[in-house]
Amino acid sequence: MDWMFLFYVVFGFLAQMIDGCLGMAYGVLSNSLLLSLGLPPAISSACTHTAEFFTTLASGVSHWKLGNVDKKLFLRLLIPGVIGGALGAYILTQLPGNRIKPFIAIYLLVMGVIIMFKAFKKANPRELKRSIVPLGFAGGICDAIGGGGWGPVVTSTLVANGQEPKKAIGSVNSSEFFVTVAESVTFFITMGALITQHWLAILGLLLGALPTAPVAAYVCKKMRPKPLMIMVGLLIIATSFRTIYLSWLR
Repeated sequence: MDWMFLFYVVFGFLAQMIDGCLGMAYGVLSNSLLLSLGLPPAISSACTHTAEFFTTLASGVSHWKLGNVDKKLFLRLLIPGVIGGALGAYILTQLPGNRIKPFIAIYLLVMGVIIMFKAFKKANPRELKRSIVPLGFAGGICDAIGGGGWGPVVTSTLVANGQEPKKAIGSVNSSEFFVTVAESVTFFITMGALITQHWLAILGLLLGALPTAPVAAYVCKKMRPKPLMIMVGLLIIATSFRTIYLSWLR
């Protein structure tokens, strides 16, 4: 148990550092890990979002203090993201875990490919106004059902459409806290007792990530994202392939 707890702490640290720099990947990395360790999709997503309840708050506050947040963009993502997140969490709890697990892994595999693709693709700037509300809603649903996706769906789309990366990352990370709250509340209402059985994973991911958020928000201003995005994409693809393979064996 001690070694496993330490593993979760280290993984949480690395995942949060990556997330704070790129505006994505903590959720998809954590969920990919938990799925590959055998947790059902709903439990895996619930554990990930319970840890994110605290990490997204720390990350959001850090980005606000550093001036990385566009207030108008933040507000336009907030409400549709919360609605989509709560709806996605409820849908996930109603689906059979073993049957949906390979499909969640396929979704995460796609997220990994998208991150890889964004690393090599140059942004084609254009106005993105009317599509922000449905983007937030879709990002919330994907985030809850896939255990991660708010960043890969929302941040990557905003950056690809010409938003300043620093502002896109800061605004998405800040609004993510409220989306995570909606998802976590929904998960605990529907399956709270099952979530608490996995406190070791939640606490490890949380303790590893929490002190990292302020540092990652600062590094966001300094670091070149391309190499990191490639590594993240490869890791998500590898863990997703493993989950798919083990699921089909059963």
